[in-house]
Amino acid sequence: MRQAKSLALMAPALAWLFALMVVPCALILALAFFRRGIYGGVEYTFTLENLALVFDPLYAGIFLHSARIAGLAALIAVILGYSAAYAIASMPRRYQPALLFIAVLPFWSNYLIRTYAWIVLLNREGLITQGLRVLGYEGEAPSLLYTEGAVITGLVYNYLPFVILATYAPLARLNPEIAEASRDLGASGWTTFRRVTLPLTLPGVVAGGVFVFVLSIGNFVTPALLGGGQFQMIGNVVYAQFLTANDWPFGAALSMVLIALMTGLLMLQTLASDRATGGATGGPQDG
Repeated sequence: MRQAKSLALMAPALAWLFALMVVPCALILALAFFRRGIYGGVEYTFTLENLALVFDPLYAGIFLHSARIAGLAALIAVILGYSAAYAIASMPRRYQPALLFIAVLPFWSNYLIRTYAWIVLLNREGLITQGLRVLGYEGEAPSLLYTEGAVITGLVYNYLPFVILATYAPLARLNPEIAEASRDLGASGWTTFRRVTLPLTLPGVVAGGVFVFVLSIGNFVTPALLGGGQFQMIGNVVYAQFLTANDWPFGAALSMVLIALMTGLLMLQTLASDRATGGATGGPQDG
């Protein structure tokens, strides 16, 4: 009876997700097995050529380049986000909600506005260059915009709150007496963090890193605006296939591989979190 009530409560949300997410994605991905028409459009003839073309060295290289940029963005976001979450969790309880509000405040503005703000900051006549001039720098203005570093900076900035929220939760739940016991037994602050705090909060770290990586590798807005078309990520290629080249089948094939990669990473993250949680809860019982 209880299961029936639970299913009845979940049914509207599941129906919404199935009708507006699963079905459209399935229809798009089905296009990967058809041919592009001579003048565009779709020719409904079964083929595996699109999937084979995905693994062409050109597109495989773009995948690897995108993964490298997304990996760097995830690593930087995890370092910065974990540090911020650790600092917030260390503050008195009454201040933590306000600090979390400040951390997620960028989400209250549009993604495009946040990205355009970085164009204002990084262009040759932007605020950073003007600040260098005020400090006495008289050389040629540094080229900060339309670089790989600008793209990574934009990705980290836009997705950093995900890491802060993902890592704050386990840090806030962490029993401070555990760290105190470690220090009482003679461990240094670094040893306590490395062998106690970090392992117990690792599921949140992994979740935040995977979120940033998955969102970054498929992003096409930030590379287009902050990269200036100097290089392509896989999201830009998918965008071009659907809206410029009018090659929906190949765009669908690229999307299918990208979705498979994202799904695999999310499944691994869930499995790792389950094992970490089981180990954390099972350890004291075994002792």
